[in-house]
Amino acid sequence: MIKIIKGDITTLAVDAIVNAANQVMLGGGGVDGAIHRAAGRELYDACLKVPEVRPGVRCPTGEARITPGFKLPAKFVIHTVGPVYRDGQHDEPEKLANCYRNSLALAAENGCKSIAFPCISTGVYGYPIEEAAKIAVGEVREFLSPAEGAESAEMEVIFCCFSERDKRVYEELFSS
Repeated sequence: MIKIIKGDITTLAVDAIVNAANQVMLGGGGVDGAIHRAAGRELYDACLKVPEVRPGVRCPTGEARITPGFKLPAKFVIHTVGPVYRDGQHDEPEKLANCYRNSLALAAENGCKSIAFPCISTGVYGYPIEEAAKIAVGEVREFLSPAEGAESAEMEVIFCCFSERDKRVYEELFSS
């Protein structure tokens, strides 16, 4: 099942919320900062324990890592790093698709029955919402298709939009 809402992802009582993180995973602006503030210092400490794959990088672009949710209503936080949008010609679509694929796979591996996504890369990373939403919806639909397996088909996926405009973009994709 897929839901589209406008709201604050840090308030959702789901198994996992997805954090549009940066590669260092230690908090930042936008949704990343909001999640870190709401989860408390324990989230920062847990992220600090995630091993670096290279200096200053705990989660490369397109990959995902999981931590407990601590003070959040969500059991887990799945951290993923979206691409910085340049012009759509530098693997941005594939990297963004990987964010959704890897986050969904990590959620399934950890027994999650519900997951909420923000609009990954559409804030300071500059990805156009219309293009980003098409990728997000396509990846989620593919994951939830019966061919992917019974457990994925039963997962509830929420697109949690920060603005009414973003919510309308997602709704239009489902009405067409």
